[in-house]
Amino acid sequence: MYNNSTKDPLVAAVTAGLGAGAVACFSVSQGQNILVAIGVTAFATTVALIIDRLFFN
Repeated sequence: MYNNSTKDPLVAAVTAGLGAGAVACFSVSQGQNILVAIGVTAFATTVALIIDRLFFN
């Protein structure tokens, strides 16, 4: 019924990155390696963008 074709992938990437980055910051504060946290953030952002493109577009 509603066609929202004006979705911006950059906004979706920033939103997903901020969410994953918040969790990664907490994990680093608890002693996790920062490179692992960056990898997890990148992976989570990528998966969120793929899901957004496949299921909500």
